[in-house]
Formats: sequence, structure tokens, C-alpha cells
Amino acid sequence: MYQQMIFVNLATADVPATRKFYSDLGYGINEQFSSDDVVSVMISDTITAMFLAPAHYGQFTRKKIVDSRTASETLLCLSAESREKVDELVEKAIAAGGTSHGDTQDHGFMYGRAFDDLDGHTWEIMWMDPAAVQG
Repeated sequence: MYQQMIFVNLATADVPATRKFYSDLGYGINEQFSSDDVVSVMISDTITAMFLAPAHYGQFTRKKIVDSRTASETLLCLSAESREKVDELVEKAIAAGGTSHGDTQDHGFMYGRAFDDLDGHTWEIMWMDPAAVQG
């Protein structure tokens, strides 16, 4: 079966700082699709986050580019393999210059936290008990 991929495109004010931030979180950089104006961050085999300088991002839309530090454009949610991995990734993000976003969500079978990256993009990280998904 064909496995679709997702390429999340987000504007960034500082491509080199964004490259360092996501590298510090442990994500790989796809140099083939990165340049001075773009950094391609490999989240998984099927998820890539493309961070584009505003002028480059503007080539793909006629809409106003929001300032994600003051307006919400999207909420991105990534799964984690355990509660501990949720905490680990969020703490890495904070240590790398991101900020905590909102309260910890603990529903027993589901656990999540969130952070804002250097540009204010909100990334939710959540774990869900596999038994709860099957039920």
C-alpha cells in the first residue's frame, strides 16, 4: 500500500537558527532540499517540515504570511512512543530556545505537552495508550 508523505511548509524569520533548533531536538536535515532560504527537517520517514524564509514562502501563496508569534496559523501534533518521550522532546525544545505552550494534558490513557518553536509555531507532542486506540 502506498504510504503518503506530508510536507509541512512554515515561514521562519531565521533559517540558520531554525536549522540549529531542530537539529538540537535530534531531527535530521535533508541537505538536498535545504539552502540559505529553506531548511528541510526530517521528522520521520513520511513527515518533513520545510521552514522557508518569508520571501521564499511568499512565492507559494498570495495570502498574508502570519506572524506565528502573535497569531495562530495551525497546531501541529506529533505522536510519541511514551509519556517519557513526550517530556524528553518538550524539554529539549525548551533547552534549545523554544517555550512551553499551555498546560500538560494528562488523561491517563493520553498524555501531552506542547512547545512553541523559535517562530512561535505550536507543536503538540502526545502519547496515547495503544490499548485505548484499539478499543
